Amino acid sequence: MKQNSRYLFFSIFLGIIIGTNIYLPSRFNFYFGIESGFILYLLFPSLTVFMIFGVLPLSNSTSRFGSLLYKLAASTMGILLYLLISVLLVDIIHLFTNFPLKIYGLSALGIAFLFSFFGIINAWNIRITQKEISIKGLTKEIRAMHLSDIHLGHFRGKKFLQKIVEKTKQQNVDVVFLTGDLFDGRIRLSWETLEPLTQLKAPVFFIEGNHDKYTGVKEIKNLLREMGIRVLENEMENRVGLQIIGLNHMAADNETFNMHASSNGHTIKSTLAELSPEKNKPTVLLHHSPDGIKYASEHGVDLYLAGHTHAGQLFPIKYLADLIFDYNKGMHNFNGTTIFVSQGAGTFGPPMRVGTKSEITLIQLKPRK
Repeated sequence: MKQNSRYLFFSIFLGIIIGTNIYLPSRFNFYFGIESGFILYLLFPSLTVFMIFGVLPLSNSTSRFGSLLYKLAASTMGILLYLLISVLLVDIIHLFTNFPLKIYGLSALGIAFLFSFFGIINAWNIRITQKEISIKGLTKEIRAMHLSDIHLGHFRGKKFLQKIVEKTKQQNVDVVFLTGDLFDGRIRLSWETLEPLTQLKAPVFFIEGNHDKYTGVKEIKNLLREMGIRVLENEMENRVGLQIIGLNHMAADNETFNMHASSNGHTIKSTLAELSPEKNKPTVLLHHSPDGIKYASEHGVDLYLAGHTHAGQLFPIKYLADLIFDYNKGMHNFNGTTIFVSQGAGTFGPPMRVGTKSEITLIQLKPRK
């Protein structure tokens, strides 16, 4: 994660809040000529408060009412974002046109609705991305499925996971890698929700994400272990012709700030030094966020699999994510180490995706000639 990214994110977020609570009421009052304009100046701050205090405190609510409030608050996040963008767009159009004012107001509402509706539909459309990577030392082709950021919780449960499992089974894979954020709420934290994972015949490896920690990482890991899933906690294992390294979610080194990572003293730099992987073996590194690739490269890692970013999830936030993360999505190469960052199968906050996709990734590892 790039330095000072937290300040940039906070500034953008603050700008959206100010825009929502000052700009939107004034524009809708202008377009619709509402006599009691103070109602709008009361409505939008109320929605903002509801949005913030509905998502953060209720993320682990297990009651139906708490879950309903969470869903409404999380959806409000996305709707207000696109309402702000829509009004800005309509205001620009207004500079060059001369329609009745109500037309502009209704147009802004219509555009915001279309963006939000498309975003919800798009988020539920899971697509398989296919990548091919050649690795020195492999003796045979390995088909791996990379799953990340499923975010089981208030919006997604067993049916969503079953859909992912079915798509994975159809690809006849040799191994499955789960790179964190399996959950983001306790409401569906149960064996029943995770049962589809038992249908996978290939070995499954799991490493934690930051939302797993918020949800209850020990309980999640215990359930997965009971299902026969290999949970890696700063460990290595040789399986299916690969040296597989799984790290807990941590910062790259002691000099790097990561607001989501653990503060227990471990870093990617120090942990890889302790594990001392064999450089002559084909090696895959699993870590939730795409940090510390230079240390992975120094230890001869061939493939680094990560998620966490969601590729920004929503337009135009995806462009902010490009500024925050060195590797925001897709495949890249750093000094011989390939890194692939998944856009994630699920969503956090607004159940929407605009300008990004919900993906699971089939990675074909081939012997390098």
